[in-house]
Amino acid sequence: MSEMKVFDVAVIGAGPGGYVAAIRSAQLGLKVCVIDEWKKDGKAAPGGTCTNVGCIPSKALLASSGLFEKIKEEAAVHGITVGEPAIDVAKMMARKDKVIRQTNDGILYLFKKNKIEFFNARGSFVSQCDDGYVLAVGEPINERIVARNVIIAAGSVPRQLPGVPFDEKLILSNEGALSLTEVPKNLGIIGAGVIGLEMGSVWNRLGSEVRILEAVPSLLSMADSAVSKEALKIFTKEGLKMQFGVRIEKVETEDNRVSVTYKDSEGKLQEMWVEKLIVSIGRVPNTATLDGPAVGLKLDDRGFIEVDDECRTNLPGVWAIGDVVRGPMLAHKAEEEGVAVAERIIGRKAHVDLGLIPSVIYTEPEIAWIGKTEQQLKAEGKEYKTGQVPFAANGRARASDETEGFVKILADAKTDELLGVHIVGVCAGELIAQAAQAMAFRAAAEDLALICQAHPSFSETVKEAALAVNKGAINI
Repeated sequence: MSEMKVFDVAVIGAGPGGYVAAIRSAQLGLKVCVIDEWKKDGKAAPGGTCTNVGCIPSKALLASSGLFEKIKEEAAVHGITVGEPAIDVAKMMARKDKVIRQTNDGILYLFKKNKIEFFNARGSFVSQCDDGYVLAVGEPINERIVARNVIIAAGSVPRQLPGVPFDEKLILSNEGALSLTEVPKNLGIIGAGVIGLEMGSVWNRLGSEVRILEAVPSLLSMADSAVSKEALKIFTKEGLKMQFGVRIEKVETEDNRVSVTYKDSEGKLQEMWVEKLIVSIGRVPNTATLDGPAVGLKLDDRGFIEVDDECRTNLPGVWAIGDVVRGPMLAHKAEEEGVAVAERIIGRKAHVDLGLIPSVIYTEPEIAWIGKTEQQLKAEGKEYKTGQVPFAANGRARASDETEGFVKILADAKTDELLGVHIVGVCAGELIAQAAQAMAFRAAAEDLALICQAHPSFSETVKEAALAVNKGAINI
């Protein structure tokens, strides 16, 4: 044991939750290491799914495809005449890969700056010991270390359709969807969640005929019903073909094509042939490689690590955050938990409110929300009032030709406290930050309405919706 390196904190996983937890732990004076096995082109690639095959590359492709669409479809409106644009997929992907590498290298720099030892290998439990836990650091390092505290931030992996493995050539996970070498003539997507909609938007903009099959009866059932209705209208206008309430019966590959046999919402058997098929039906916690049974780590029946409200597992000194535990599978949620756990390890109080985690879908227009939906408030029997204002009433939106969508605010009928904010429209992912700040301080709709916004700005629509809650909207 004396020959092993001993750390105050060992973090398994260098995704958003893991690397943030490690940095905050180091800032608090702890001796920290991170164990993460991601590699790209033979080089360490910290950042997890988010950086390598998720949030960052998808936003890079959304930016590229969005620019292409604007040049093709919107330039003429502004009096700009251009020739027929063409897309160089290889160059677009090279730019995406450059963004990924810059982010990888940035995280490695932060590890070095904060004196965090980084092991580019798989981490797993071996045993408990007097000093904490013995962890195995796998190939190519092949050593063992001791950690007084372990933070599990191993992330998640895409869920497969039963009996339909990903080959990343014809049947794609998010990883394959982000690495296509050419625009498919037609693209099928199973699952109309965040990944399905964002990837569908990318390839639809570039000229692919996109068909999305979704098992639930409506689009974005987790969002406010007004948002889901507006989004369906917009996506349909953009050319995405979507069917809901379907049941997948069979998926087969033949002659470099994919056949999907399914029952539609009326129970009729249908068949869809596509060049590529993206399966985006959710993600599952990446706990299988941890060897948790070696130390008695407790999982629930879905494979998530069981934790209390402060991210403590059933084992003393072992914590778990992010996608491997309850709550939304979002990078920023993992980051907040990572900072909170680092604070708790040294005995400080820390707080993360899972009810105030914003959600964003980076389509065009964007969709964002925080807090309760109207259907949730109705189910709870909560008395509420609402204010909704379209972006068409906003001068900046009209000047920018970005008038689709609205801001909707829900507030307590008696106290006026903000209960939920829902946005579909331009810059929704940025505008939701104002709502998150207000709700974190338990602001009322009146408080939000009293804030002076710059004019002209998209943010004025948030103020206008807050005014509308109490029947005081000016511009509608």
